[in-house]
Amino acid sequence: MSVTAVPLQPVKRSYKTWLWAGLVLAIAIAVALAWTGTQYLTEEQLLNWNKHQSGVETTASGLQYKVLTPGTGPAAAEGDGAALVIHGVLTDGKEFQPETPMRMQVGQPMIPGFTEGVKLMKKGAKYRFWVPPSLGYGAPGAPPSPLSKKVLVFDVEMTELIPAQMLQQMMMQQQLQQQQGGAPGGPPPGGPEGGQ
Repeated sequence: MSVTAVPLQPVKRSYKTWLWAGLVLAIAIAVALAWTGTQYLTEEQLLNWNKHQSGVETTASGLQYKVLTPGTGPAAAEGDGAALVIHGVLTDGKEFQPETPMRMQVGQPMIPGFTEGVKLMKKGAKYRFWVPPSLGYGAPGAPPSPLSKKVLVFDVEMTELIPAQMLQQMMMQQQLQQQQGGAPGGPPPGGPEGGQ
């Protein structure tokens, strides 16, 4: 028995180009379908799907977070002062909190999920939080809000962290200066006219 060799014709370059273009198009369509599929999930389904994504951690309370930049030093603790840059969107991408710098003392009244997330952060860190309604504006005792049934997505960067003890000393110094008539070299009490 003999085997007859049949010469194969080379594939034309234009066919290769069309094959690659088709592959890229198929991948783009798959990504688009995956994205639009998440748009029709309930808030609970979205959180369930999200917790399986790479790098996403879930706390015992249900807060989900992803470390974008780890930061250095100790994590924020109750009473510490933190300077943050925050940006908040809903799961559909609608912005509810424009990018804003803010200062807070950890433990002051805030939505519970936000405070819990900040306590995970270190100076220089950038995190993304997915705050479920029960830890957001739908938390027990929260005033009624149009966002009470929404998952809140925050990007948070901690630009400064001041330990509680140092923050207390700074506040005591400031109170002492106010009691003594203002900061050294400042205007006399009562404003520029000297209280008149």
